[in-house]
Amino acid sequence: MHCSKKTVRDIDVSGKKVFLRCDFNVPRDKDTGVITDKGRVVAALPTINYLLDHNAAIILCSHLGRPKGSWKPELSLAPVAKLLADELGKPVKMSKDVVGEDAQRLSRELRPGEIMLLENVRFHKEEEANDPEFAKKLADMADLYVTDAFGCVHRSHASTAGIAAYLPAVSGLLMELELKYLGDILTNPKRPFTAILGGSKVSDKLGVISNLLEKADTLLLGGGMAFTFIKASGGHIGKSLCEEEQIEYAKDMIKKAQRLGVNLLLPVDTVAAKEFSPDAEHTTVDIENIPDDCMGLDIGPKTAAAFSSAILSSATVVWNGPMGVFEYDAFAEGTRAVAKAIAESGAESIIGGGDSASAVRKFGYADKITHISTGGGASLEFLEGKDLPGIACLMDMD
Repeated sequence: MHCSKKTVRDIDVSGKKVFLRCDFNVPRDKDTGVITDKGRVVAALPTINYLLDHNAAIILCSHLGRPKGSWKPELSLAPVAKLLADELGKPVKMSKDVVGEDAQRLSRELRPGEIMLLENVRFHKEEEANDPEFAKKLADMADLYVTDAFGCVHRSHASTAGIAAYLPAVSGLLMELELKYLGDILTNPKRPFTAILGGSKVSDKLGVISNLLEKADTLLLGGGMAFTFIKASGGHIGKSLCEEEQIEYAKDMIKKAQRLGVNLLLPVDTVAAKEFSPDAEHTTVDIENIPDDCMGLDIGPKTAAAFSSAILSSATVVWNGPMGVFEYDAFAEGTRAVAKAIAESGAESIIGGGDSASAVRKFGYADKITHISTGGGASLEFLEGKDLPGIACLMDMD
């Protein structure tokens, strides 16, 4: 995928109306609807402030949740508009609709230095269907298209890809960072380069594992997905998570690592329990000694030490997926150890969004990380080497 894209710095935005696609899909309290983490909103501020400083009028667009094409008041972006206004210290106008009369009126009246936010774009089923007429209606409100919604670039939706057929399309400053750091991993990483993959399922990371084996010097596998590889290697995993249909794939990847000379590290011990719960009785056992009635829910201390040693000797580290059920304190130490090692390594470190990003924030290491991606699924597909529609639609650098 060609990652050298024009940015908002490469075009004249003065006096223009800019349609800025952001990712304001923020986590909220299930009962109160209060925004619990403003990280995605804060991440968009550099581009918003750049546009304001350069005399642009800004039409902000995002989705929130999964309304599936219907209007759901609990998924309104109104709380985001208030948060944005507080962060920017200036008014943010909020339209009552997306492409209707109110949105069109506000966009017509919008002047340089002013900001408006459209209502949740996924209130229209045409958004996820990438309907050309809907994309044209969005485009008709603006002169330029800018995207900072990296978390959505793997989606071919009207506001993430379709709109670029009607407007000059460039990346925002956040998207520029994503493309730089993730792009460098695939094209020219500083070595030694260590990739760390975790999470529950091998099937979520089939292409990523294969692609990173061709790029990395060391690949560390933890989390539930590691047990499929351990079983493929002849290990005994008790009741641990295992995708039987991926056993042959795991064997192929083990052979591929050997063929390419990649150091593939699997867990050698685990924190095991009989049940999946925060207060379950647990014990640390070597991988080959997991009791039949137990499951591994975190990497053990021997594994954490081996993984940390590999990380500390690296010049580049990319991490996607926790080492265990880190939401439960009893099974969080492996993920904490990996986060700590990355923070202390001095390596150029990239966290691939999702649970890994939550983990480094939870354990207090976020400020020691070079780049925390705003896209979970998007960063995975990027690392897999896929051509992503929300990036492909942007103008290439000359």
